[in-house]
Amino acid sequence: MTRPDLVIFDCDGVLVDTETLANRHLVKMLNACGYGITFEEARKNLCGMPMRAVKDRVEAEGHLLGDDFVDRWYGAMPIIFEAGVEAIPHIETVITAVKKADLSYCVASSANVEKMHLTLGKSGLIAHFADVLYSASMVARGKPFPDLFLHAASEMGVEPGRAVVIEDSVAGTTAGTAAGMRVFSYCGDEHADHEGLAAAGGILFDDMRKLPALLGIA
Repeated sequence: MTRPDLVIFDCDGVLVDTETLANRHLVKMLNACGYGITFEEARKNLCGMPMRAVKDRVEAEGHLLGDDFVDRWYGAMPIIFEAGVEAIPHIETVITAVKKADLSYCVASSANVEKMHLTLGKSGLIAHFADVLYSASMVARGKPFPDLFLHAASEMGVEPGRAVVIEDSVAGTTAGTAAGMRVFSYCGDEHADHEGLAAAGGILFDDMRKLPALLGIA
């Protein structure tokens, strides 16, 4: 693989292991509003989307969530993650390799910046990314649209075709592909949608230790 000029990391599921806790809470919130959805369905169909897009999608199906739904979601973050947040296994190996190769890097997440500070802080990773956090709240359309990744690349001063995306969700993989970027889709999680990630254009890998070689920096 040709070395990229920029590595764009998703946050949840790529840097920090938050998807299980977050999606279990999301299912509880949606069920309480009368929207029947299972954990497995949420992981497959809603993972990677900005919460405002989740709200729009559910309400388009006739289930009103309330104007404060997104605020209530983010308000619950400290409670959801109060016991701590683990880094994705071996992600530090990737970060070290990217830094050693002198590649530019940043984070582009559907989460807001406050949530990223919370989860990256609890996992001990915030020092690597504090100044390069980009959120879907900064663009008109979140994942699966390409806006966020294009915004991140522009802010980092890199042409989209010279950037790569590290994702774990179908929505994020779709967004990265639509932005004209190579997307490496992490599928090490037991709930990963292998078929969906591949169909969205992702290059699948199941162990973070394999990523430096895929990036051409091993």
